Amino acid sequence: MRNKITILICIVLCTLFSAPVQAQEKKVSGTILDTAGQPLPGVNIIIKGTQRGTSTDFDGNFSIRANEADILVISYLGFVTKEIAVKGKSTINVSLDSDTSDLDEVVLVSFGKQKKSSVIASISTIKPSELKIPSSNLTTALAGRVAGLISFQRGGEPGRDDASFFVRGVTTFGYGNVPLILIDGVELTVSDLRRIHPDDIAAFSIMKDASATALYGARGANGVIYVTLKEGIEGPARYSGRIEASFSSPTRNIELADPITYMRMGNEAVKTRDPLGLLIYSQEKIAKTAAGIDPILYPTTDWYRELFKNYTLNKRANFNVNGGGKVAKYYVAMSATQDNGILEVPKLNDFNNNVKFTQFNLRSNTNIDLSKTSKLNVKFNLAFDEYSGPVTPSGQSGGQYVYNLVMRSNPVLFRPFYEPDAANEFTNHILFGNYAEDDNTPSYINPFAEMAKGYQEGTTNKLIGQLEFIQNLKSVTEGLEFKGVFAATKESRYSINRAYNPYYYSPYQNPDTDEVILIPLNEEQGTEYLDFADGEKYVSSTTYLESRLTYNKTLNETHDFTGLLVYTLNHRLFSVTGGTLQDGLAFRNMGLAGRFTYGYDNRYFGEFNFGYNGSERFAKNERWGYFPSLGFGWLASNEKFLENNNAITNLKFKVTYGLVGNDAIGSRSDRFFYLSQVNLNDGNYTYPTGEAYDYRNGGISIGRYANDQITWETAKKLNLGIELGLFNDLTFEVDFFSEKREDILTDRIIPSTLGLQAGVRANVGEAKSQGIDGSLVYNKSFDSDFWLQVEQTLPMQLMKLLKLKNQIILKLLGYLG
Repeated sequence: MRNKITILICIVLCTLFSAPVQAQEKKVSGTILDTAGQPLPGVNIIIKGTQRGTSTDFDGNFSIRANEADILVISYLGFVTKEIAVKGKSTINVSLDSDTSDLDEVVLVSFGKQKKSSVIASISTIKPSELKIPSSNLTTALAGRVAGLISFQRGGEPGRDDASFFVRGVTTFGYGNVPLILIDGVELTVSDLRRIHPDDIAAFSIMKDASATALYGARGANGVIYVTLKEGIEGPARYSGRIEASFSSPTRNIELADPITYMRMGNEAVKTRDPLGLLIYSQEKIAKTAAGIDPILYPTTDWYRELFKNYTLNKRANFNVNGGGKVAKYYVAMSATQDNGILEVPKLNDFNNNVKFTQFNLRSNTNIDLSKTSKLNVKFNLAFDEYSGPVTPSGQSGGQYVYNLVMRSNPVLFRPFYEPDAANEFTNHILFGNYAEDDNTPSYINPFAEMAKGYQEGTTNKLIGQLEFIQNLKSVTEGLEFKGVFAATKESRYSINRAYNPYYYSPYQNPDTDEVILIPLNEEQGTEYLDFADGEKYVSSTTYLESRLTYNKTLNETHDFTGLLVYTLNHRLFSVTGGTLQDGLAFRNMGLAGRFTYGYDNRYFGEFNFGYNGSERFAKNERWGYFPSLGFGWLASNEKFLENNNAITNLKFKVTYGLVGNDAIGSRSDRFFYLSQVNLNDGNYTYPTGEAYDYRNGGISIGRYANDQITWETAKKLNLGIELGLFNDLTFEVDFFSEKREDILTDRIIPSTLGLQAGVRANVGEAKSQGIDGSLVYNKSFDSDFWLQVEQTLPMQLMKLLKLKNQIILKLLGYLG
């Protein structure tokens, strides 16, 4: 009996403790490699059926906690996804095979995502890793990396170095010629794009043709830049950090004439215009300057070397953490950058007015599963920018202003500043150099004094809050989903100027004693204290609403249907120093858009898009615009006659045509064309009244005549494209595009005899552009120690090359077929 009781107790204990042991998680680690044995960083490892996961480090290693019954799903862009069972394994080493077609890759499209194989619009993508360059400004990383994207910088000064870019050139002469920038679906600015750290980017797309941008209607005519940011992955907290330091210097400096050549050429310029003219520089001055007899009386000032350094040090740091449980997942990122200018700041002042631009960014994405079918995404982005630099006239940056002065300054008239002589031994201020022509007053601008006399400071604060609610409506019908978005943006900017009036001096040699003394030139006007001046103030507020229904359905694994209907409302308010009434009125856009696609057997694709948009700029009869587009695609590589073809691994033809609108016409402060502008008290048109006619009244002037016929600027876009993959190594994509821009707002030519006070504008302008863009990528792995990757974007000038080499290309295609 005692033995039976003992056996029974053992059975009970084994039953109680065996289940927890089976369900107990264990640590699973391993390494992910490619077929050549190279480690793959950033590979996603997800536990199947959950959102728990991790990713490999730089050496391809990973570690995750999993149950015996779990299955690991290992995926990486460009490689075939694998599923590995955990049962009985604590170490899992996997070799991923290259995906020969990449057709299952997901591409960002308007208001959603599509498989690359079904995309017929002209959309280029950039891998986030390609955007990691030694710069704190993301916009500078785009040049040369995307086919059809023209990018250039007008300057390199910190805080003023944003790149300008156009998608497939400029086809309008209005002010609204830049692409629409969307970050996580919300319209933002180039400054917001600049602030994004590459480590925070999940996907980056450039949308170029009508099929890709028609859904944005009023704002898509100039192309769309679409960025999505990373979100959290279920699992333990994963940390990532990056600290960088870089040196920057001018790419190239302008070579200037030396002081002696400068004087001789100045005299020669006088002689060529007037042989009897008075020479600027005497031979005595030229000779004594060349001999270096007295650097005070006969200076040779290299203004560039006096005011600029050869290089500067910049610093950047980024830290992010992501993780979460089954209910909530998070991604938090913090970044800070400091970019410095190359001004040679004098140590004579007690303040530093070198250009310095500092950015702080805090980003948070939180995803909450409210239920099995409901999700809530909360996103915040807080950005602070601080700028300091020399005092400049309005509208100019500090470095640009100083550089322009250097290029226009005389190197042989005076020194930047003088050491105190006996008469100025106890003078507290700096003795800046200058030169007086006649009345003993400063006649020239001293670049050194302009740089050193003060500083300006400015701060920009921006808060972006975004709330997304996603509801799966499979209870209504399978494949139906609703998404609602609310986003609000608040931005403020202000600046101040602190400066003193420099004291200027000019050297004078006493003819009796040969003593050189410093003569004050503006003794009454100079100051030794920093004055205060208010700068620009700017406040903006934006509210964005979006609601959309999406539908995806596959029948018999052959017919693929998708549908999208989306409603958007954008409300923007601005307040700026010196603004007008129109600046203070809201900017509003409203729209209803849709996309409907059909795919047959993953070979034939059709797509219809439309945007029905309204803008507050136009009269009621022109306020709404309709912008449709059509597209067709044929994935020929999936046809039977190309099956088991080792040469052509991917071949797709596509064509799209459609209309896209642009309501950003005229200028930002010139809107409501259907209303006239009349000034009832114009001082330029005064007239006298009163008994003695000694009282003058302001007259009436007309600044604009009402025109309720002004409407949208419309772009008709055609795109013909081909995608070709050869031998699993070579990928070639090329698009021929043509655009005709109509109804461009233009001034009419009206004779003055008509008696109109203001010009008359109408939608009569037209412009046309066409060209070819594309990309060529070669990726070959020879063995574990040698691999080659070449990527080249093809410019629009390729059209001439294709015409010259068309016979060779046709023969090549015929051979491959």
